[in-house]
Amino acid sequence: MYKIIGADGRQYGPVSAEQILQWLSQNRVQAQTLAQAEGSPDWKELSTFPELAGAFSTQAPPTITPLPTGSGALPAPDVEVLAAAIHARGGRVEIGRCLSRSWDLLTRNFWLIVGASFVLGLVQASIGLLAGVCMGGLYFLLLKLIRGERAEFGDAFAGFSLAFLQLFLAGLVSALLTAVGLLLCILPGIYLLVAWLFAFALVIDRKLEFWPAMELSRRVVNRHWWSLFGLCLVNLIVVLAGRLISPIATPIVSFLIGVPLS
Repeated sequence: MYKIIGADGRQYGPVSAEQILQWLSQNRVQAQTLAQAEGSPDWKELSTFPELAGAFSTQAPPTITPLPTGSGALPAPDVEVLAAAIHARGGRVEIGRCLSRSWDLLTRNFWLIVGASFVLGLVQASIGLLAGVCMGGLYFLLLKLIRGERAEFGDAFAGFSLAFLQLFLAGLVSALLTAVGLLLCILPGIYLLVAWLFAFALVIDRKLEFWPAMELSRRVVNRHWWSLFGLCLVNLIVVLAGRLISPIATPIVSFLIGVPLS
């Protein structure tokens, strides 16, 4: 028997191997889906279980359709379990590698990324309350590019159709709480700015509600906070340098480092 973390970030199960294979045929799970075998404390990708690994060789492209539940209601996402599962994967933030990946992604998709970020920037500048929605759409576009999927200019506006309310709330709440932190003591605001880096991506990509997404981002970032803070500082320096050189360069240099954060 297994417990599963669905594409929507929620926990399902326990379910049998046969049920998992059925979900696989329906594109409800994929090789990277996190699972916990009965009696084991570890969360691992489904493809790492010997009894299931062979079934993923012919899997169709995954979807983000939520897994079914017996009552018809979706269980709340278990942020603690999700964070522990992500931490179990290991990994670390390497600023140099982030720079390299960012530059590579930008040069391969230059006009698409710069064009989308420029238009979204205009929307955000005109209506500040839509900042979260704009960021969510940009992350949606960037994630498709990072994963090697076909991406179009219209993908940058997916936040308006896929998760408008949750992205709006994530942007509003994070901005308010960060502002309070900056006004009170500065340091809490800086902490929150870094801690919630992935909140918009989690909302648009994993279909989490705004607060679980913010909390999951904070829990995951805590382990790498100083590295991500350093990456943000480098990003800030590059952006400021771009403004000194030419205002036209600003939208370009802003994403030389920002892209890998998605």
